Amino acid sequence: MKLTRLDLRALRPGQHVTTGGIRFDRLADGDGRYTVEIMVDRVRIHRVVGLESAGVTLTQAQVFIEQLRADARRDRLSLPTGRKVALGFSAAAVQYLERLQASGGRNLTKKRQQLTQHLQPFFADKPLSKLSAFDLQRYIKARRETGAVHSTINRELATISHLLHRAIDWGWLDRAVKTPRLREDNRRLVYLTADQVDRLLTAARADRCWEIYLFILTGLHTAMRRMEILSIRWEHLDLARRIIHIPEAKAGARDQPITRELADYLASVRVMAPGAVWVFPAEDSSSGHRVAIEKPFHRVVAAAGLNPQEVTPHTLRHTAITHLVQAGVDLPTVQRISGHRTLAMVARYSHQSGEHIASAMDRLSARVTQELRRA
Repeated sequence: MKLTRLDLRALRPGQHVTTGGIRFDRLADGDGRYTVEIMVDRVRIHRVVGLESAGVTLTQAQVFIEQLRADARRDRLSLPTGRKVALGFSAAAVQYLERLQASGGRNLTKKRQQLTQHLQPFFADKPLSKLSAFDLQRYIKARRETGAVHSTINRELATISHLLHRAIDWGWLDRAVKTPRLREDNRRLVYLTADQVDRLLTAARADRCWEIYLFILTGLHTAMRRMEILSIRWEHLDLARRIIHIPEAKAGARDQPITRELADYLASVRVMAPGAVWVFPAEDSSSGHRVAIEKPFHRVVAAAGLNPQEVTPHTLRHTAITHLVQAGVDLPTVQRISGHRTLAMVARYSHQSGEHIASAMDRLSARVTQELRRA
């Protein structure tokens, strides 16, 4: 039979109808779910297209089927002599990371984290040649549902784009799907006041995860990024000079200055961990160090009476940089500490409202008033 919208509306909860590879289920809550199950080139494809409440329509399900078949036809036309084995996303990701490491690729730590934690689990063995715009939109929707912000999703999409374009260079693909970019929210940067910092550190010291205090202390006393902190090696620490060497920073390798308080605390931790390689070790991690700290961090944020939806690990970086600016440190020095590529990126923090802005305006007022009196 041919499905119509009237047929779908007539279905009661628990009923379904299937035709042309499309199945529509009327769920118990009254919502409708579209599912596609077809054979393409002797491969069974089963996909949940989406729910009516999310805006998915019968036409979209039909277009999705046609897109699958069109992609299969294009793949057949470009097949070389002999059998061509489809390269799955996860397998491609492994080879991609290996080649980047061998060639000295940039941001390798961050790319590995994005692929292993999010991209590979989602795309799994999806053939690289069959990755579509629809698949990327599904990924965006799934990441939004986990609370990921647009800037985070954009960085992950950028990794997909880089992988696909390198796949073309290496002869794995003839063409690549265009990756979208989400509009990022350029709201005022969130940072913690001195009182909030004290509450956060007090809650961290009382938490059952001893590493969370060191993580938060390091972020506040260095402005380092989350993964830069978690991947610190003891051999890269020079506590006498108060320096942490970061070999794979976002803007290139750099020596990160640290405060005396942090250096003293790291020295006490080192005594308790002789022979350790990583400052934040993890036996169950393939990298050897922790790659996730969100759960204990959110727990500590809540215990400090702060909002876990607003205060993230990256807030520590914003806080450190903002307080440097508010303390009157010149922007080139702040850039040296924060590791930003350009001075313009640091200048965003000088626009933050705060006591230093009011103090500056008071000084301006006093100066102008004095000149007027002289006149």
